[in-house]
Amino acid sequence: MFKKNSIALLTSFILIITIIPAGNSTINNVEYRGVNVTIPYEYYNYSSMTQVLNELATNNPDIMSLTSIGVTYEGRDIWMVKLSDNVNVEEDEPEVLLMGAHHGDERPSFEVPIYFIKHVCDKYNMENTDDDNDGLINEDIIDGIDNDDDGLLDEDPSEDRIREVLEKTEIYIIPMINPDGVEYEWRKNREPNYGPDGTSDVITSYGVDLNRNYGYAWYYPDFFPDKYYYEYITDENTWVYRGEEAFSEIETQAVKNFVETHNISISLSYHDYGEWMIFPWMHSSSRTPHEKLFRSIGYNMSRINKYELKIYGQYGEREYFLPQLFGTPGSSENWLYGEHEIIAFTIELCSHRPEFNVNRLLDALWNHIGVNLYVCERSWTIEDDKKDYYDKVPNQWISDLLDSLVALKYHK
Repeated sequence: MFKKNSIALLTSFILIITIIPAGNSTINNVEYRGVNVTIPYEYYNYSSMTQVLNELATNNPDIMSLTSIGVTYEGRDIWMVKLSDNVNVEEDEPEVLLMGAHHGDERPSFEVPIYFIKHVCDKYNMENTDDDNDGLINEDIIDGIDNDDDGLLDEDPSEDRIREVLEKTEIYIIPMINPDGVEYEWRKNREPNYGPDGTSDVITSYGVDLNRNYGYAWYYPDFFPDKYYYEYITDENTWVYRGEEAFSEIETQAVKNFVETHNISISLSYHDYGEWMIFPWMHSSSRTPHEKLFRSIGYNMSRINKYELKIYGQYGEREYFLPQLFGTPGSSENWLYGEHEIIAFTIELCSHRPEFNVNRLLDALWNHIGVNLYVCERSWTIEDDKKDYYDKVPNQWISDLLDSLVALKYHK
């Protein structure tokens, strides 16, 4: 009896440890859209990502290139993927930028762009396929709608759609902006700090929150410390430490240098978690002049991924008169839009950090193929849309005055 009970107990234990995530890198086994996910599911790390990207670039040289836009403090390349039908030519086409892993502990944020790259490479040269075996092809693309009224959703994606997007768009993808943080399994990068202002003779801490290190509205917290949690973002030991100055980090410099030599129309920055989306401004409740365009694109993405579009911002309602100051200066979407008028969103994936619910993760991977393709298609008319949707913000003079005061103070 004791032996039988022991065997039963051991069997139960083995079952438990195979279905419960092991650490932060595994999730449950499941069959998803006909593909069996093995136990355990393993997120990419820097090495495995580098390997698969090199393999894909080697096997798909007509549509994919792989270059490094910088080398991190610990010596890892910041890989940039380009997807285009004439990948080695700079064409006069709309450009889209997708980014992942500003924060190293947000693993779905780099799984999504890697999965998208693989999907595009797999489907580009494939004949149109009847994926759901109903005698029709490409009748239910990944758009969040049951296009063929069969009760299933997005079950027959279009190979022709992939080809058309690559023919009309240049897609740039940085799957892992912060590979050092990914490998260390924490939020910030891994460059040493020499005091919060960089004046110490010895290393006092490690790492900067890269999504607080972009330069737009950088000095607002100096004027309004209580509004922007100044004591936290300037404390080198917190997870939101912004760095000693704007663009002080190799990783954000790499993004800045890339953006300033290209003509990006739309950008998505993937993060984790919450299943919601935000857009500028992140330092003020004021509306942007392109509020209607942000909402239009955001609502259409929401239809695909079923995420909440936070049209009132992450921290409070947008206001017409006397806009409130609070939020997150130094974020990528603030800088992309504020400095370059790029229609930029942040998407918070999944329900945990990192996601341990297999369906949540796999849905995110699949649905954001559709989101990414949609923003590529939207980029084809985006410059005209910027003109058509432009709406001067009431009381814009308030924001302009603040910007002028900051510029005067810091001689910018």
